[in-house]
Amino acid sequence: MIDYKIKTLGNGLTVVVHQEKSSQMAAVNMLYRVGARNENPEHTGFAHLFEHLMFKGTTQIPNFDTPVQMASGENNAFTNNDYTDYYITLPKENIETALWLEADRMTGLNITPEGLEMEKRVVIEEYNQRYINQPYGEQWLCLRDMAYKVHPYRWATIGLSTEHISNATMDQVDEFYKRFYNPNNAILSIAAAYEPEYMFELAEKWFGDIPLFESEAQNIPVEPEQTEARRMELTQKIPANSVTIAFKMAGRDSINYYVSDMISDLLSSGSSARLYQSLVKEQKILSAVNAYITGDVDPGLFVVTGQVLPGFTIKEAEESLWREITKLQTVEVEEYELEKVKNKFEANVIFGELNVMNKAMNLGFYTMLNDLPLINKEVDIYRSISKSQIIDCAKDLFRKEISSTLIYNIEK
Repeated sequence: MIDYKIKTLGNGLTVVVHQEKSSQMAAVNMLYRVGARNENPEHTGFAHLFEHLMFKGTTQIPNFDTPVQMASGENNAFTNNDYTDYYITLPKENIETALWLEADRMTGLNITPEGLEMEKRVVIEEYNQRYINQPYGEQWLCLRDMAYKVHPYRWATIGLSTEHISNATMDQVDEFYKRFYNPNNAILSIAAAYEPEYMFELAEKWFGDIPLFESEAQNIPVEPEQTEARRMELTQKIPANSVTIAFKMAGRDSINYYVSDMISDLLSSGSSARLYQSLVKEQKILSAVNAYITGDVDPGLFVVTGQVLPGFTIKEAEESLWREITKLQTVEVEEYELEKVKNKFEANVIFGELNVMNKAMNLGFYTMLNDLPLINKEVDIYRSISKSQIIDCAKDLFRKEISSTLIYNIEK
């Protein structure tokens, strides 16, 4: 159970605090409601580019990392399709260093033409290394492009094209910064061994004078329902043929989101899970297999993927995956199997809450979902999932007409 208090400053900044009495470390997390889904389709990759730019320094602080290190702290960030997150952990006595730094780069980011060009090159090189110059690297680019036709989930956080980054202008970057990096679009979450009111006072001290920036609400296009199976085949220099099937699944506000997550664990959560036991260990059709969900806020993807062993055709591997996943549509899972995945989820939550930064991150995330009390309810939700719910969800989930299949063939 995570206790919290929440307050909104006059400039729109949402502040969520948790008094962490068991640690001498403080965690300061700044979440901006901007991910790939908020980008202009003609200028994609900007959210990820800004994750890089936010560490380039400000007019007041040329090097962001130096004050953090001098305060015995650590910091990092990540971007996904729904939001961008910046976090700092440091001794609680130095908490104001983190607040000072975050407030300063919310308003004073020093984006120079030279700095922009440098980070553009870094992002483009990252694109090439992660997606172009490694086996199966284009998998996510292809899957998203197949599965989505309208919704901005159709591109990865790296963007649709490196040209969108290489052609980014100073004016476009400045406009993106002003629109999304402002208090009205941010959530500050703090976990530290201080009274909540004191943490609110610190937030007001460092952020209260930042002016409110009003911007028009975005209308994210709704993806139309998929009505027929989609398929793509690639031939490349890869170690093994592979089959990947992606299914549209429920968004974060649906009970079927949790049921789908549980199904992914039933299928592929360690070497004792169904897919590994059947297709790797017993039938020896695949050398590796996995099932997972993308975890998106809007309707995301449930992905099943496997690498084919020599001696088996892609058709045989694909049919074997379908056989295993559709078993869940008709046969109830065993009680021990269901209990195992429920216990694993609860253990992950409990161990995760031992970390002060995880608490701060989760406070920001659930606030972004507009359902902060959910932070303390998800274990009960997973515990409540029944065998019949799993069958019903599997029937709705594993349908040919909402699938997108990507095949990798070895280049001969």
